[in-house]
Amino acid sequence: MRTSFFDFLLVCLVLFGVAGICHAGELRKNFYEDSCPQAEEVIKNIIWKHVASNSALPAKFLRMHFHDCFVRGCDASLLLNSTANNKAEKEAVPNLSVSGFDVIDEVKAHLEKTCPGTVSCADIVALAARDSVSFQFQKSIWEVLTGRRDGSISRQSEALANIPSPFSSFTTLKSNFSSKGLTVQDLVVLSGAHTLGVGHCNFFSNRLYNFTGKGDSDPSLNSKYATFLKTKCRSLLDNTTTVAMDPESSLSFDTSYFVNLKEQKGMFQSDAALLTNKGASNIVDEMLISGKFFTEFAQSMKRMGAIGVLTGNSGEIRRKCSVVNS
Repeated sequence: MRTSFFDFLLVCLVLFGVAGICHAGELRKNFYEDSCPQAEEVIKNIIWKHVASNSALPAKFLRMHFHDCFVRGCDASLLLNSTANNKAEKEAVPNLSVSGFDVIDEVKAHLEKTCPGTVSCADIVALAARDSVSFQFQKSIWEVLTGRRDGSISRQSEALANIPSPFSSFTTLKSNFSSKGLTVQDLVVLSGAHTLGVGHCNFFSNRLYNFTGKGDSDPSLNSKYATFLKTKCRSLLDNTTTVAMDPESSLSFDTSYFVNLKEQKGMFQSDAALLTNKGASNIVDEMLISGKFFTEFAQSMKRMGAIGVLTGNSGEIRRKCSVVNS
């Protein structure tokens, strides 16, 4: 029988205590119910307004939340700008193409007028990810517990060391997720987010042109799909062109990623890696059922959103998301 989310919370508290990997027990529903009752509605309205005119935003906010949580936990450290003495996470190669910060700043500015010093940037990022994806369905498709506080440290080197690489093997991915308290189930399910958005050629073109250093293609990549990708990415040197990760429905949150994966059409090595492990491959098969995927995605997002959170008196509530309070 699969462990429930609440069992997971209990395990987190028992194993890691107040200072460990997961503090999810201190997050709760409607954290701002008394301090800023309109907060979640304000966030949703602004996010939906922007998604209505920019359908690429759901992928961007999902990625922002993921990249934030995997470095120092979900503490909005990704949002901090570099300073004269420190290169921040934004400067790391995996984050150079992260965008949507302007929308987060708009939400924060609005909330600072309404409820100054109350709603964290970390919670805004978590809710923006959920609300942007949910716009397609006109209802929330997963629950976000709130109560995160903002961190004050952001290091480029830590982003490079912690964000999973698109070139990773299954063993590396499993280890990376495990270090954050996440399971193989979470790894496969959260990879389903690649049904949205685009990939940059330089993160997969080695699979097309030089997989083993001999000018060859990755034999695990569908040959017709490889031919298609070569029409988009003309050489190994192309680091600007982007290609939809889900060629049929890159703006729709659905199970297409898993359908494509079964046809050897996963864009990245890290996608194809999921089929190299029997257990992970079996989970891929389960996720072909949309109802199952949506249910599991909701649970895995809760778990990811609880990684290393700062709560209580830890951290701060930034007044501006890109700089620590002075």
